[in-house]
Amino acid sequence: MSSILDDTVEVPRRTMTLFFLVDTSKSMEGKKIGAVNESIQEVLPMINDISATNPDAEIKVAALLFSCGTSWVYDEPKSASDFVWQDVSAIGPTPLGEACRELNSKLSRNGFMKTASGSYAPVIILLSDGDPSDDFESGLAKLKTNNWFKAAIKIAIAIGDDVKQETLAQFTGTSESVFPVHSIDALRKMIRIVAVTSSQVGSQSSAVGDTSKQDEVNRKIAEAQQEEISSEKPSSDIGERGGTDQSSGSDDSDGSNGSNGSDGSNDSDGSNGSNGSDGSNDSDGSNGSDGSNDSDDTEPTSEPESYPDWK
Repeated sequence: MSSILDDTVEVPRRTMTLFFLVDTSKSMEGKKIGAVNESIQEVLPMINDISATNPDAEIKVAALLFSCGTSWVYDEPKSASDFVWQDVSAIGPTPLGEACRELNSKLSRNGFMKTASGSYAPVIILLSDGDPSDDFESGLAKLKTNNWFKAAIKIAIAIGDDVKQETLAQFTGTSESVFPVHSIDALRKMIRIVAVTSSQVGSQSSAVGDTSKQDEVNRKIAEAQQEEISSEKPSSDIGERGGTDQSSGSDDSDGSNGSNGSDGSNDSDGSNGSNGSDGSNDSDGSNGSDGSNDSDDTEPTSEPESYPDWK
């Protein structure tokens, strides 16, 4: 006689898709795009480990490149173990509006969100260093009508001193989900922190207590960032212009100070969170978010006067 245990059917895991939106415009050439290439390659095995040990969801990865048009690295999301990142180069303008429209087309049951067992709200990580070269506002307006986008965990990494952080805040819905970096070392660390943290939180069945997943991700990223700052040693990673990012406090021979953070100046880029959701249906009129915030009412964040050269 068979027992009830013999008839137990394993419930398939849901899917959580992690989207990388990568600016590959000319201003990203040199060390910036090199750091992006290395960091995404290095973080994929970490994402795979999170997925393999998660009983709730499998994590899949999709990547959209934008410069001279837009292109997906693969024509469908791949598991982290199957996703092979090929180094990309940087050339062309920054068509972020076109990237928004292309992302919108894939955030649907007819696009990348068609997993039979169901999908958690996606994670969307935008990496950019510049100002959009096309009609960003109309592209974003269309994207903001998408229920998957409304429910998504959205993080932007603002690279360097020329990036318009207020533009990235329009994309995420709040400046608290925009994390600026001003050195190559900081960029590498931030990609790792953001990808790992958002994968862990986004693939959970629910956020902790009444906290939205977006809030939880923002808080954990800010905490991890502070831990990195408190533990790291002085570095001269890219000190061609303006000195090192974090110096030991020494002065040069003519009395000028070449460090951004040498004698107590604060360069805060930690932020805590805001909007988000942990459950979304499709973009064709389903219920999107239980806590998302698509407000454009964000304050431009101020930037220090100069930073080391990224080249």
